[in-house]
Amino acid sequence: MRRPLAPVIVVVLAGLPLVAPVYYVNIGSQILVAAVFALSLNVLVGYAGLTSLGHAAYLGVTAYVVAWLTTRGAAGHLAAAAVAVAVTLLMAAFFGVLALRGSGLTYLMITLALGQILWGIAYRWAALTGGENGISGMTRPRPFGLDLGAPRTFYAFALVVTALVFAAIARLVHSPLGASIAGCRDQPRRMRALGHNVWLVQWVTCLIAGAGAAVGGLLYVYYYQFVAPPVLSLTTSAEALLMVIAGGAATLSGPLVGATLVVVLKNVVSAYVPRWVMLLGIVFVLIMLFMPQGIVPGLRRLWRSPSSSPR
Repeated sequence: MRRPLAPVIVVVLAGLPLVAPVYYVNIGSQILVAAVFALSLNVLVGYAGLTSLGHAAYLGVTAYVVAWLTTRGAAGHLAAAAVAVAVTLLMAAFFGVLALRGSGLTYLMITLALGQILWGIAYRWAALTGGENGISGMTRPRPFGLDLGAPRTFYAFALVVTALVFAAIARLVHSPLGASIAGCRDQPRRMRALGHNVWLVQWVTCLIAGAGAAVGGLLYVYYYQFVAPPVLSLTTSAEALLMVIAGGAATLSGPLVGATLVVVLKNVVSAYVPRWVMLLGIVFVLIMLFMPQGIVPGLRRLWRSPSSSPR
């Protein structure tokens, strides 16, 4: 019998601001931002079988649009967020058309190239993006009068947004569209024979993943109140992919676990271990050796009762 990790994760995340110091509350906020981003990538990698190394493009473009509009007084927070999400969805639609001209390694390389193009533009077009200095000086919004400048309030806000994204993806996975996405991943030729438009299903999946990453981009820019070219870099996309694979692709809890692992190693362990990147690599290798499908599926196998094991 399975013992789902989701309730345990929810209890831990909900209780964190009640007992933890502000420093760890901020770490928790970073985990939630990364988790939303990883959840959106998991829609592509885990459920659609489309491995992307350019997913940071959606996160970064959303953050840049919000920062640019708000710091120049061109729009308020709500309008800026709406415009940023709309721009990101249009970009996801266009990038999906380009990337889906291939599959497998070809799809991965096209997404990588598109992401690197935007990263280069962010560095070189200093008049628009601020170049290496990025865009700073933005403020956090005040939804319903809440002061998101307070660490615990922002954490609660990010937790609610993460829960909504998690619930939306869970609903998607268990919907007829989710079944079509999985079918196009596993048996594309059979799905075509049954009359399904595989390309269209995958393109819609790209839009959904882009929308999820846009939400992650909003949380990112609200938390850091700063955006610079590294947010669009290959490293950002690779970290998200690592979160998905380490936690368990095609699982709902996997990206949350993977995001926690990477963020804790990056922000907490790095204070004590200078070569934390090497440690992250060692941890990832160990996961692949002993839990090749990821932490969440591995723990489920350990928790499975003897009565449910095959005879």
